[in-house]
Amino acid sequence: MSAPVATGRRRRGAGWLYYVGIAAIVVYCLAPFYWMVVSALRRPADQFSNALLPDPPSLDNLVAAFSPGNGFGRALLNSVIVASITTVLTLILGISAAYALARLEFRGKGTILSIIIATSMFPGIAVVVPLLQLFVDINWINTYQAMVLPSMSFALPLAIWLLTAFFRQMPFELEEAAQIDGCTPAEAFRKVIMPLAAPGVFTTAILVFIAAWNEFIIAVSVVNKNELKTANVIVSQFTGQYQFDQPFGTQMAAGVVVTVPLVIAVLLFQRRIVEGLTAGGVK
Repeated sequence: MSAPVATGRRRRGAGWLYYVGIAAIVVYCLAPFYWMVVSALRRPADQFSNALLPDPPSLDNLVAAFSPGNGFGRALLNSVIVASITTVLTLILGISAAYALARLEFRGKGTILSIIIATSMFPGIAVVVPLLQLFVDINWINTYQAMVLPSMSFALPLAIWLLTAFFRQMPFELEEAAQIDGCTPAEAFRKVIMPLAAPGVFTTAILVFIAAWNEFIIAVSVVNKNELKTANVIVSQFTGQYQFDQPFGTQMAAGVVVTVPLVIAVLLFQRRIVEGLTAGGVK
């Protein structure tokens, strides 16, 4: 067998294994979500069935999830409010800090960046007790800010790190050219840098929103009023119709409602997300 023929066969074999590996990863990642959707569409009487498809499909669990007694609709609104405010405030602070770290030269800049990213390594459960004590002292229990500020503290280090990497790869000559044309430094940043930084900012916004939307530990600790609880907290506290009834189907239906918007957003804007990550040098 000649060398070119053997090389071609090895390449075809490698390509086949590549696609098999990709398919295995996709199945592994999507199987839990698929089972959650199937469980949500089962009838309550068929909840413990192992069939791969609901037969017959039913919306009873979805209706039960949005029943007035659960407060799930209000919880979804609370999640949107908390995640949106967290994202906006994180971007405002993150863009300012990242631009300064990317453009200014001063001693200890690398150390500051290392400290910033190191703060994101602390698990949320480690700060729940001191935060709870602090919020009790300043009367912030059962408020939106009690959920927004901790979420910001967890999301801000990642936002600063991503945006700093993105601003660094943008040539400083762009701002110099804008200032030669008569722009002030602030106008150069607003009119030249920010439009070019849109992919990185958009990527950061999506990641911060997802992190704030999925946050659970802080929300369940600092809020005990049903009208202020987020969707994740409400879903975890669903109860059945009877004392020993486990509302798995209702929880699955609510989980689908909570997850689907994020999945759709990522699928719609995946190109922007990839552009932002690769443009910032975060591979």
